[in-house]
Amino acid sequence: MRRELSAAEKRDWIRLARTPNVGPVTFYALIERYQDASAALDALPALARRGGRVDPMRIPKPADIDREMDRTDRMGGRMIAAVEPGFPDALAALDPPPPVISVLGDRALLTRDCVAIVGSRNASAVGLRMAGDFARGLGEAGLMVVSGMARGVDSAAHAAALETGTAAVLAGGLDHIYPREAEALYDEIRRRGAILSELPLGYRATARDFPRRNRLVSGLSLGVIVVEAAKRSGTLITARLAGEQGREVMAVPGSPLDPRAGGTNRLIQQGAALVQNADEALEIIRDLPRLSLREPGEGFAGKPPDPEALAKAADQARDHVLSLISTAPAHRDEIARQAGLPPAVVFAALVELELAGRVSLEPGGAVRLA
Repeated sequence: MRRELSAAEKRDWIRLARTPNVGPVTFYALIERYQDASAALDALPALARRGGRVDPMRIPKPADIDREMDRTDRMGGRMIAAVEPGFPDALAALDPPPPVISVLGDRALLTRDCVAIVGSRNASAVGLRMAGDFARGLGEAGLMVVSGMARGVDSAAHAAALETGTAAVLAGGLDHIYPREAEALYDEIRRRGAILSELPLGYRATARDFPRRNRLVSGLSLGVIVVEAAKRSGTLITARLAGEQGREVMAVPGSPLDPRAGGTNRLIQQGAALVQNADEALEIIRDLPRLSLREPGEGFAGKPPDPEALAKAADQARDHVLSLISTAPAHRDEIARQAGLPPAVVFAALVELELAGRVSLEPGGAVRLA
């Protein structure tokens, strides 16, 4: 449940979250199995060896985390663990939530009802105007606008919501401004809004980090408004994630002659709510049930599994489980069904395989070869 962590507990929590091959799914599996981050850290090397890892695990030293926390403090930010009271409720409702986030600016903004506005980087003049109109209208109605600070629609939405409240989720660390032309916008959001990242200071985003950022953009929000998106746009990842998270997906229709409207029009065909202005979006958002966000910390309750029994069962299952995994994602429940094994045993084997760098466990239950 939500609680204040001691300095030592928080350091270990962040050390575990920052360890390579410990993704959010594996992080919470380890916390559930060992009940605290310190015990999980002690168990990591043996678990990784059982999964087939040959080289030593690169677990961050306590001094590394102290330096990161100190640098974040000196920037005016704060690192918040998922069990701490200041962690946003909407993010705590994700399955799984990010283990730790770093926030610059006004953290109180993250307690407000949020709506995401996303769209094309190569936006049209009409798309930019629409993004600004939606952001201003929703902000004046008391909602906080969230986006990813990309060029185009994201930047237009942030700029229009500076007066009423906006938060930018970064794909890199808090100190990595991308794209570079967003530096002035970054400074304004830092001064008047909030900037959030789940990655360490100094981390430079790569292509695989943007879906991870998009998951937090939609996760913070009651709903996502897509202004412009081509049929193969990365923006559609945010819409898909929003649907998987139980958030409302709204799309602004566009001309069938404009390829930048192809993705938004298809979303409407697939069931997204058609919205043409902020008032229409507000009608939908006001009716959304807030109870869809579960109580933070709910996933930490219950009797912990027996680590020794799980390890023994996973040893016997591991090779068979690995043989069922390919580069194409499959749900871990399906893998358990095909293996004819209890899901808990399969999950324990998958955790060891991820720690060894052999598979990737993704939020939502998908598993693929790393």
